[in-house]
Amino acid sequence: MSDDRSTADRAGGAATVSNSSRGPGLLRSIAHRLADDADVLPVEGHLPSFDMATRWLNSDPLTPEGLGGRVVLVDFWTYTCINWLRTLPYVRAWAQKYRQGLVVIGVHTPEFAFEKNLENLRRAAQQMRVEYPIAIDNDYSIWRAFKNQYWPALYFIDARGRVRQHQFGEGEYERSEKTIQQLLAEAGAAGISGGPVSVDVTGLEAAADWDNLRSQENYVGYERNQNFASPGGVEPDRRRLYAAPARLALNQWALAGEWTMGRQATVLSSSNGRIVYRFHARDLHLVMGPPDRGKPVRFRVLIDGKPPGAAHGADVDADGNGTAGEQRLYQLIRQPGSIGDREFEIQFLDPGVEAFAFTFG
Repeated sequence: MSDDRSTADRAGGAATVSNSSRGPGLLRSIAHRLADDADVLPVEGHLPSFDMATRWLNSDPLTPEGLGGRVVLVDFWTYTCINWLRTLPYVRAWAQKYRQGLVVIGVHTPEFAFEKNLENLRRAAQQMRVEYPIAIDNDYSIWRAFKNQYWPALYFIDARGRVRQHQFGEGEYERSEKTIQQLLAEAGAAGISGGPVSVDVTGLEAAADWDNLRSQENYVGYERNQNFASPGGVEPDRRRLYAAPARLALNQWALAGEWTMGRQATVLSSSNGRIVYRFHARDLHLVMGPPDRGKPVRFRVLIDGKPPGAAHGADVDADGNGTAGEQRLYQLIRQPGSIGDREFEIQFLDPGVEAFAFTFG
């Protein structure tokens, strides 16, 4: 979510640079499949250089030569991606369990412009407990060197610097861990446990309710939004008074109030602006926030016209009240009971918020 990846999409539990539509309930992961023998890992290429990294966090710069003799797991991520967030508990656990022979490198390739900010990334990494080395890839140089197209994307590199496997999107955790174990065994590592890691997933990191997920990620900027239903349609880059229709079909959304819809984000010009969205999912998230962390924006959430109660997300109380103090992904709805078509509404009590993308789980 984009510089030269202006058509980035998240499809099937992965964000992808393509022109395809998003459908997170249809394909949960896109993975390399071995044709004959599950124990045979082909050579897919060699580990590219990390010299193009803008900067490193949690480590001095790493090189393929310096990593020789170690198994390497390269994880492409961007910190507002819900698909990556749901894989993080496993990557974190692998980094800890296999630390004697495995090096995990998180390549942070940002989707939104605010994710390029070093302090934003540093704060997000600390909050999310990403303690392994992070190569900052603001220019997409490492992304292109790997010919990557997805968030999240895992590349498994053996001790000789050869790419032996990859995994695109969520899922396949046991298979990925077996790949790590096999590469460590090939490298002569001793004492590798055959069992999978045990992870405690809560909050944003909890797996999606795939059986009830009928809403796909949708962008709020004009470049990539879908199903916009405000009368008169989009007026790009123009401050305008929008209205919401009386009824929305499933997966339609609308603005109400004075907004400016930009390429990546839509910006509220005055207080009491609203976004309404008819969705079908357990969880609803919104990437949003004020451009200035010193100017928080208060908001109120409703579901089917009422406070969310037990269906409130981690960033909202039972009465629907919350505050956006920084630009990040906010969990606004997590329904505990039966899932059906619901009408979500968020009203911003202060101006200035930037809204980027809705995601669901």
